[in-house]
Amino acid sequence: MVSDQQVWHALKNVLDPELNFNIVDLGLVYGVEVKNGKDVLIKMTMTTPFCPYGASLLDDAKTQVLKLEGVGSVEIDLVWEPAWGVEKIKMEVREQLGLV
Repeated sequence: MVSDQQVWHALKNVLDPELNFNIVDLGLVYGVEVKNGKDVLIKMTMTTPFCPYGASLLDDAKTQVLKLEGVGSVEIDLVWEPAWGVEKIKMEVREQLGLV
């Protein structure tokens, strides 16, 4: 049986190649749901609809979660509402990026 917490932890292995921070700390993951103890639904976004790394981030997110023992399937719902903004980035990361 897979937990939401395990999925969140796995997603921290997905790094934005430009900023070198994970997609969770960057606020790109809006939610995680595990259905039937094995099927994972991830709700996430990108910084912009034209993100040049969007496809690779989605692929890497799916790959990292599929590495978890007991995962059946992974579905990613790419959403644009609410819109992503720098306020979604963890404070520690904002400080490191000089956005505070």
